[in-house]
Amino acid sequence: MDRTRTCRLTDLDESVVPIEPTTKTFRIKMRHNGQNVVRTVRRRQFPMTPAYAFTDYRAQGQTLPCVVVDIATPPSGGLNLFNLYVALSRSAGRSTIPLLRDFDDDIFQKSHCNDLLVEDDRLEEENNKTCKWWTFLKRNSE
Repeated sequence: MDRTRTCRLTDLDESVVPIEPTTKTFRIKMRHNGQNVVRTVRRRQFPMTPAYAFTDYRAQGQTLPCVVVDIATPPSGGLNLFNLYVALSRSAGRSTIPLLRDFDDDIFQKSHCNDLLVEDDRLEEENNKTCKWWTFLKRNSE
């Protein structure tokens, strides 16, 4: 949480961000029945902005004009380099990708999971077989 604007409250879970209501007072000058009148309006509200969120899986293949990325370690598991690549490459440039909160710098130093590398090699081999098969079919059909 070092790089965020939120503070850690002692009785809340780490993933909970407190939202406190704010009060704003406005003075409005207007004319009423030919007289200048000043009205005071006090507004109390929660400082929230409507937002839409989706996972890195859902974001694949999209280019978005502006994104807010959360690359903190999720409570239900971990992130891998594939997740990071997808999340950080969805926008057109660095200036349109603010990070939501602090994250573990070590995630960028990790290597890919060996199972993913083995699967990637298997898919590459299947792709090569398919290309050879289509080339064979094309030559025999002529």
